[in-house]
Amino acid sequence: MSHRGTGRGGTLQRSIEAVQVLGSAGFLSPRFLTSLLPAMKKFGSTGATGFHAAAQRQPDAVAILDERGPVTFQELDLGTNAIARALRDAGVGPGDGVGLFARNHRGFVQAQVALEKLGANILLLNTGFAPPQLKEVCAREGTRVLLHDEEFRSVVEGGASELTRFVTFAEGDVAETTLDQLMATHDTSEIEPPEVPGRTTILTSGTTGTPKGAQRSMKRQGVDTLVGLFGRMPLRTGTRNLIVAPTFHSWGGLHLLVASQLGATVCLRRRFDPEDTLKAIEELRPQVMAVVPVMMQRILELGDEVIHRYDTSSLEMVCASGSALPGELALRWMNTFGDNVYNLYGSTEVAQASIAMPDELRSAPGTAGRPPRGVIVKILDDRGKELPQGQTGRIFVANEVQFDGYTGGGNKEIIDGLMSSGDVGHFDENGLLFVDGRDDDMIISGGENVFPREVEDLLADHQDVVEAAVIGVPDEEFGQRLKAFVVLTEGAAATEQTLKDHVKTNLARYKVPREIVFLDTLPRNPTGKVLKRELAAS
Repeated sequence: MSHRGTGRGGTLQRSIEAVQVLGSAGFLSPRFLTSLLPAMKKFGSTGATGFHAAAQRQPDAVAILDERGPVTFQELDLGTNAIARALRDAGVGPGDGVGLFARNHRGFVQAQVALEKLGANILLLNTGFAPPQLKEVCAREGTRVLLHDEEFRSVVEGGASELTRFVTFAEGDVAETTLDQLMATHDTSEIEPPEVPGRTTILTSGTTGTPKGAQRSMKRQGVDTLVGLFGRMPLRTGTRNLIVAPTFHSWGGLHLLVASQLGATVCLRRRFDPEDTLKAIEELRPQVMAVVPVMMQRILELGDEVIHRYDTSSLEMVCASGSALPGELALRWMNTFGDNVYNLYGSTEVAQASIAMPDELRSAPGTAGRPPRGVIVKILDDRGKELPQGQTGRIFVANEVQFDGYTGGGNKEIIDGLMSSGDVGHFDENGLLFVDGRDDDMIISGGENVFPREVEDLLADHQDVVEAAVIGVPDEEFGQRLKAFVVLTEGAAATEQTLKDHVKTNLARYKVPREIVFLDTLPRNPTGKVLKRELAAS
């Protein structure tokens, strides 16, 4: 079964046509278009493009709002010119590898934009890394220079002490030169753009081991794919966008890119805290918030009494991605904050595959929605043959913004131009996509195939359950058996037998976990994905 959006393209002419479509739909004004297209020719599809264009169009408007206050588009554009010159003086040139090891704040944006203006190859590093991971990844990716927050000094000294270093954020005096010092000591005039745009390497989530580097070149293809994105996720100019998801990962990074090209104000907080996020919504009044699902869950866990202390009425769109969004969680959020959830299904490798809008999440909780314009999604069997509607198979995706391959070599499986997402799923009778689980998560118990996602979602639907994870463990009789890990709500009375009966009432007997373990929390990586390898080792 296949579904697609209409229209594809990658040339500059098609990009111009795409921008014109966005303009005619009201997303971009004519004045916006006249500044965006020249910037696109300089810097390609990067944040530098959007921020530079906005500086020409609205220099005194606010580009970034973080804990240190506002930064205007002109200040950001001129400051990143100075940072780029300073890094060039330090030996950074087009194609050179530079690591960015920073949280969500202005320094992250300034560093990334400056590196894009130089044409450097940017490695976005996970802020949860320990020294051995940092050392291994930087060596593998050919990193020569590291831009990092001061709080990671011990990690950097343990894993990358030999690299040239600059500090992106600090709360006092530091030994290395800071971005603020670079801006104060170098020329801020416009910098000559690189002949060839650099590439950005985003690390995969690393739920099964050391993360791989997924590289994506900053091709001069413009904003063609934004036509499809905006068709199902109606972002617009002139908004405030609170990016809570990590900017070092693909979802937060996408929202940073989109906000830059829309000339929106980017609101950032260095660390995620559920109640502080509600406070930021009340104070900053964003219309858009980008999160990973576990952040939604943590906010809801505060309870109605705390939630209702804060005015969140400015929120028009809560954009979720990065891990599976359980249908029950989407409904609880919308029952509390209104029907404002947009769920994007994709991955670091395949980029966007489908988007679920609020009405679809209401009518079909758990759906991943429909492919936007410019995207093809097909369900294939193990032989690469397309499956009919309703049948579960491997999800394959085609679009123009997929990654270029892993930096260490290799790629996702590709069949007839479509790339494997690594997941299995199906389309229902209404053409809505459902993701049933990872293709390598399938558990074979007594000859029956079980995908954990179905059991996890059912357990999470129970009134006493906050979240659940299911894995397969060895079994002498059945080959594998199901083992569930469950976090209960505070004061809940559910027992192991209660939850087994709940599964048995709703699913086939062979899908009932043989064992249920109760935990205070599930282990997760910084982007919210459950670390099942840690559960298996427990």
